[in-house]
Amino acid sequence: MHRALVESCPAFTPNLLELARLLRLDDAPPPDSGGEETLPEIRRLLELAVRASGRSAPALVELAYFLDIFHDSPPEAETLFEEAARRSLRTLEEAWAGLISFWSSKRTRESLSKALQLGETAEKLFPDSERIGHELRFARDLAVTDGLLPPEQP
Repeated sequence: MHRALVESCPAFTPNLLELARLLRLDDAPPPDSGGEETLPEIRRLLELAVRASGRSAPALVELAYFLDIFHDSPPEAETLFEEAARRSLRTLEEAWAGLISFWSSKRTRESLSKALQLGETAEKLFPDSERIGHELRFARDLAVTDGLLPPEQP
């Protein structure tokens, strides 16, 4: 099923990753194969997944693990892990900013408390983030207005 889907839709990243995982876990080589073709096929699938996904963090991580474990290629794996981490952090920053904004806009005691708590954590991890800073300032302003925080002293 996964192979047929690769043939009909080679850009469907979840299937590419799943087929690569299944091939890695499968002790029996594919029919009409001596087994030596499996590792190059897995690499091809993972590289295709990286390209098809626009270099998504999950695809990069899968390829990095594969290269590190099966190809003894630590420098290449390290570069891919680092890229995946950078991409993941950008996504996390955007998601946290969105949550802070969402909870602030609900403007309940509970939601503002959640926004402030997440904002404190986000600010530590992303101290230079303009988006996090903006959303946290907005949450703090609302919390002051609603009496959840004391007004800031000059």
